Amino acid sequence: MQFSAQQVAGMLNGTIEGNPDVSVSKLSKIEEGVPGSISFLANPAYTQYIYGTQASLVIVNRDFVATAPISATLIRVESAAAAFAKLLEMYNQVKLNKTGISKHAYIADSAKVGESIYAGEFAVISDNARIGNNVKIYPQVYVGDNVVIGDNTTLFAGVKVYSETVIGSNCIIHSGTVIGSDGFRFEPQNEEGSRKVPQIGNVVIEDDVEIGANCAIDRATLGSTILRKGVKFDNLVHIAHNVEIGENSYLAACNVVAGSTRIGKNCMFSGQVGIVGHLQIADNTIITAQSGISKSINKPNEVYMGSPAFDANKYRKAYIHFRNLDALVQRVDKLEKKQ
Repeated sequence: MQFSAQQVAGMLNGTIEGNPDVSVSKLSKIEEGVPGSISFLANPAYTQYIYGTQASLVIVNRDFVATAPISATLIRVESAAAAFAKLLEMYNQVKLNKTGISKHAYIADSAKVGESIYAGEFAVISDNARIGNNVKIYPQVYVGDNVVIGDNTTLFAGVKVYSETVIGSNCIIHSGTVIGSDGFRFEPQNEEGSRKVPQIGNVVIEDDVEIGANCAIDRATLGSTILRKGVKFDNLVHIAHNVEIGENSYLAACNVVAGSTRIGKNCMFSGQVGIVGHLQIADNTIITAQSGISKSINKPNEVYMGSPAFDANKYRKAYIHFRNLDALVQRVDKLEKKQ
């Protein structure tokens, strides 16, 4: 799609400085701008690039003062960063606005689908599934029996949703993620090895949840594994059976949460955090990268670090001593030899 400078300025409530008829059809970084593209300048560190960029349009702050000629047409706005973010959102909506059902998709006769859905090639919607309005199901997605998916939710290519899963509205689930696979639970049987415990619960994902690529969310043994409203996952997150993640909590890549742990609201976990099972994590807990949580955290608004993790301020002080441990041992050895 092509837009003129005048149209872009209207969308962003900006003012034009230059040719109002110049048109653009793509977005670019300012240092990589090409004719027909639109870029932005928000960080002063990139100011040098505006004087040589080939971008046709550049969004700048209203108070930007040029010190040399600029070939691009400028659009002045209150916040260039916010304006460009708005453009990115609009561009993404247009790009991902797919509709229609491919002749190669399979929809069971007993399934119910809403209006304006998209089902790509080799997508499967199984028996008694219920799909809301404006849902986008990309190629090779599998939706199992009795699955419920709310309005405006997107499942990107290759997502697998096992039976009985409930997914809310306005969710985004990225490629390769598996939802509702069996929880990892076996009972030892002495010399007979172990016996698999049937996993007959489900997964419930509330509204406005985003799940990154290649995540695994296990179904509950009984009851539900639950991701509350507004939860956001990075890629490669594993959630075990019967876990509950509180509203608006964020988990970065490679987080692992073991079975039956309850995580509070507004928590933020950095990459490679591991949490053992059957714990309680208080609201607003922050856990730094590569930490291991082996005990419940009952006090809200705390920051934890280390493995096993404890209060981050205490950990940093202890780490100073740990780094000096070799020198301390040498000093002790010298003192003992003098005695």
